Amino acid sequence: MIDRTVRTISQRLSLRKPQSDSLEILADVLSRAELSKGYDAEAALAAIRDTYPSVEAFEHDFPSLCFALATGVGKTRLMGAFISYLYLTGKSRHFFVLAPNKTIYEKLIADFSPESPKYVFKGIAEFAANPPLIVTGDNYESGIGVRFDGGRSSDLFGSDVHINIFNVDKINKEESPRGKPRMKRLQETIGESYYAYLARLDDLVLLMDESHRYRASAGANAIDGLKPILGLELTATPKTVGSRSVPFRNVIYNYTLGQAMADGFVKEPAVATRKDFDPRSVGEQELEQIKLEDAVHHHDHVAVELDRFHRTTGAPKVTPFILIVAADTAEAKRLREFVESEKFFKGRFKGKVAEVHSNLRGEESEDAMQRLVALEKDGRTEIVIHVNKLKEGWDVTNLYTIVPLRASASEILTEQTLGRGLRLPFGRRVSRGGDDEFAAVDRLTIIAHERFDDIIAKAREPGSIVMRKLEIGEGGDISATGSTLVTAPSVAEMIVTGAQPDIPGFAEAERPAFAFKSPEEGKAAEVTLEVIKRYERKLGSAEALREKAVQQQIADEVRDLVRPIQGTLEGVVEQPRIDQIVETVAVTVADRTISIPQIVVLPKKQVTFTFEDFDLANLESVNMRPIEDGIIIEDLRTQARTYLARTLDDPREARPEDYLVRYLIERNEIDYDEHAALLYKLAGQMVARIRSYLADDIEVENVLLRHGRQLADFIFAQLMNHYRETPLGEEDYEVTVTRGFMLLQAQPMNVPQGQRVRDFKQAVAPLSETRKHVFGGFKKCCYPLQKFDTDPERRLAVTIDGDGNVEKWLKPGRNQFRIDYRSGESYEPDFVVETKTRMLICEVKARNELDDADVSAKAAAATKWCTTATQHAGGTKPWMYLLIPDDQITGSATLDGLAAKFATS
Repeated sequence: MIDRTVRTISQRLSLRKPQSDSLEILADVLSRAELSKGYDAEAALAAIRDTYPSVEAFEHDFPSLCFALATGVGKTRLMGAFISYLYLTGKSRHFFVLAPNKTIYEKLIADFSPESPKYVFKGIAEFAANPPLIVTGDNYESGIGVRFDGGRSSDLFGSDVHINIFNVDKINKEESPRGKPRMKRLQETIGESYYAYLARLDDLVLLMDESHRYRASAGANAIDGLKPILGLELTATPKTVGSRSVPFRNVIYNYTLGQAMADGFVKEPAVATRKDFDPRSVGEQELEQIKLEDAVHHHDHVAVELDRFHRTTGAPKVTPFILIVAADTAEAKRLREFVESEKFFKGRFKGKVAEVHSNLRGEESEDAMQRLVALEKDGRTEIVIHVNKLKEGWDVTNLYTIVPLRASASEILTEQTLGRGLRLPFGRRVSRGGDDEFAAVDRLTIIAHERFDDIIAKAREPGSIVMRKLEIGEGGDISATGSTLVTAPSVAEMIVTGAQPDIPGFAEAERPAFAFKSPEEGKAAEVTLEVIKRYERKLGSAEALREKAVQQQIADEVRDLVRPIQGTLEGVVEQPRIDQIVETVAVTVADRTISIPQIVVLPKKQVTFTFEDFDLANLESVNMRPIEDGIIIEDLRTQARTYLARTLDDPREARPEDYLVRYLIERNEIDYDEHAALLYKLAGQMVARIRSYLADDIEVENVLLRHGRQLADFIFAQLMNHYRETPLGEEDYEVTVTRGFMLLQAQPMNVPQGQRVRDFKQAVAPLSETRKHVFGGFKKCCYPLQKFDTDPERRLAVTIDGDGNVEKWLKPGRNQFRIDYRSGESYEPDFVVETKTRMLICEVKARNELDDADVSAKAAAATKWCTTATQHAGGTKPWMYLLIPDDQITGSATLDGLAAKFATS
């Protein structure tokens, strides 16, 4: 069984899969190895290596395990989860969080403070009323972090948990007047140094953020001297720094940047160049200027896309910026002077550039740091110039364009370079990638004309961070023993035909008895099933199969079909026996099938619509510039290409507004004859905006020609905010039930070779492996075997199957139950349940997904479907739709209780 505390913390903190997997691993390790002062290190290592062979050594004077999580996945939140688990399970009350530098040190202090929007314990009830005491390298000398005899805390509120946050320099280098590090100096108030006090604690746990930064330094000795009972290292790059880096030997979990990209936790990196451009044809300075100009073109493109996304969806407004990576401080200064000058976009960026490097001093340095901190909020900085790579801890979500000057492909394709811009502004991907209309919102683009081919080639090499790694073996993506296709027939089909799923562990007790006496009768039963399939469109529900008149009609058809093949069988089925076979098959199907009607809803009359008159808003965000050559953007992982400009042979328009209107009228929602006046008004406002900052009509036409479609999209997004459709009443729709029920078809399952059926009442460890297993042991399911995507789905199945009011249930297979929720899009719900009094559609979602637009659209469509099904499908049991948060599926939950709380209809 998975530790209940792990599940609770994962739900309360809304942990992502790699975070929850890491927490499960920690819980598993602590159940195998007893960690305390005076532990047997060799025994602890052996116990851990039995299950996690990647841990070759602790590499410290104490047990230390490294969790390698890609940049942007959430290492700080995972620290909060680790601390919560260790405290709630009684393992520790004292924690020491170590940062490699001042930037991360200050960021950690902020994230561990309750007033922070990124508070790491948000949702942990035990810390709501009495939050942990935060002791830092700046306040520890007051004695705030010392407990009195008996364990009582010295702080006023008596916090039970003490979290010390220090950076390495505050332990090792910050000297007192006597020459010793201040932390190791005797404090008369406690009779020893604070460092010695911490080293005496019998439950100190050390958490090391970006641990690769102090693995091979004097800081490592200071860490060992703290004598913690456990060390938890977090880093995206589990190897020591320097020219001779050495991989960590204590990595227990590794989640790569490639996996994070594929799973949608970070932006997709892409590299851009100009179409048909040879960088060798221009000098170094001219090439640099072209790259900077194209960075601005891309920046303006992204700014419009972000604003369009904001207006289309109502999501918060995000203002992007450009990062220019310079080789040295002299180059950084020269670049700033050029970018802010009149020579570069007529001085547009004057006062909007932040220069950041170690040579800045005093007010200049303070201003640069304040700009970095405020980058996501105030929008006054559009370009950041930095020397070399920005270090870890600089955590922003609105970096969309990087210009790495004089860098090699290998230097560009590192987590240090890409990682600064990979965080997603909305915490999740909003597009489907490729040519999705909002792909730019989820993409980080590198402007590197002279390295374009090199970067693409490097990205495709084995081991590249942008290529997803598939693991073959136990617990990996692919089974080392191969896979097999297991076909799970419905229980009704098993009874009627004798079919059985071929998989180890499917108990004899679970196999329903074959209902007939001979192969001849079995053949007649199979024919009966085929005939019943024709009645899906004739009958209101499967319950009608119990009617004698219906059975007689089916029997007559079966006799006609069986007669020609009677001579080929060794025995002959007697005519009276046909009636009995049909009755048995019909009743079995009625007993073991949930009647899910197939419903089509169509409007009876034409829907009329219009657009209200309005003026374009936020035109100041439009800053498109002329482009002499097209820009190509290629996703490094998926290799999908995007073009920011059209070819030179584009047809010219007589009026500048026509460059925009020609794209707008491509939209199905727009009727040119009806809306022409409004279209030209809005197009005219856009043209006026572009004229306001360009020099002449030639430049205006270039922008309209090159960026016309994107600018039209900008207009269309605002048009749709003023779209009004004539509402149709209930009487204006025609509802047709095309099928009263559907026979349950066998479900194919991909199963690792030799895998056995698992008891569905038992959880899988880790929980993320649930979807890889096949479950059985059901009493009321219409299938003997089922797969679950998540553990909450499995837990809901346990609740449903054990409910006394439930008659039968199933998880619909593909094409067994589709609900249209958008034009051309449909979805299959998680569960369909028939109780003694009603029909339920149950959907399980994580708490943080309940407000997702897709989830809401599906819930609205399913609710309408239920209303329609209740009214028109001819059944006596009403349909209801339940949208259930996964954290509400507990051992004490009942189906009636869940229906009372979460029914949407």
